[in-house]
Amino acid sequence: MTGRFHDKVAFVTGAARGQGRAIALAFAREGADVIAVDICGAVAADSPASVLQDFDETVAAVEATGRSILARHADIRDLPALEAVLAEGVERFGRLDYVCANAGIAGMGAADALSEDQWDTMIDVNLSGAWRTCRAAIPHLKRQGAGAIVFTASATGLKALPGVAHYSAAKHGVIGLMHALAAELGPHWIRVNAVCSTTVRTPLIAHEEHYKLFRPDLEHPTEADIAKAASRINALPIPWIEAEDVANAILWLCSDEARYVTGAALPVDAGFCIK
Repeated sequence: MTGRFHDKVAFVTGAARGQGRAIALAFAREGADVIAVDICGAVAADSPASVLQDFDETVAAVEATGRSILARHADIRDLPALEAVLAEGVERFGRLDYVCANAGIAGMGAADALSEDQWDTMIDVNLSGAWRTCRAAIPHLKRQGAGAIVFTASATGLKALPGVAHYSAAKHGVIGLMHALAAELGPHWIRVNAVCSTTVRTPLIAHEEHYKLFRPDLEHPTEADIAKAASRINALPIPWIEAEDVANAILWLCSDEARYVTGAALPVDAGFCIK
């Protein structure tokens, strides 16, 4: 712990588990207080949902570092709800410094096999939800006169994979949104970037339906069954990275070490994009 973000405040969406929890905890370990939201409920049938206990565990982990957390249940498809949480958080902590638009869903399906509901839900959560997160937070950052926004994007927002057309389209859109916001917010000293990861081992992908993408020959594939096949999408011979790898990249992008980095889509992808 270096205290890089001592007495600063980070807003993290999708904080109940996985990458969101890792991000919230990483900020807290570096001295920041956290405003956190999560829906803690089902959004899409093929995307495993977080639950209340997950969020409670995040709260306990952050508080164990000695920092404070304001945790509220909110849907990133609900702009007034996000605005209310941020208003409460800024009133409590007195500031907002960093925004981590992390909440999202996973899903599978070729473009010509997706239902309209699958497509619409994916875009509404992973792209429009990211915009709503920023829409709610930007006024606070502008009033403060500085800040940083980081999107949890994906390497599939830079290079598509078959079988996840709606997910890839949404993440390509997130990269475009990031670039636009970086241009718009630069004069306000608000930096905007994205982390583009390869597969991250979280509950979103740790289930049989996802495993079947890599091992369609097996009726009930396990994590062990797919490890070798999953490694083939990356240049480095690993099947996935950990949530902490994403969190570490986000901390760097928010830190003074990256004070002149904006508009960047940073691959943390084990070489996925060059494979």
